[in-house]
Amino acid sequence: MKTIVSAVCVSALLLLSACNTVKGVGQDVQKVGEKIEDAAAKKK
Repeated sequence: MKTIVSAVCVSALLLLSACNTVKGVGQDVQKVGEKIEDAAAKKK
């Protein structure tokens, strides 16, 4: 359990340090959404 909690905390810190602003977070979320849309379009 401690390993999972540690991994989640480290991942969160890396994500937060990667995008310094709210705008950066929005851009990251948008990119993830685009990748999901692309993957869904390829399956059709």
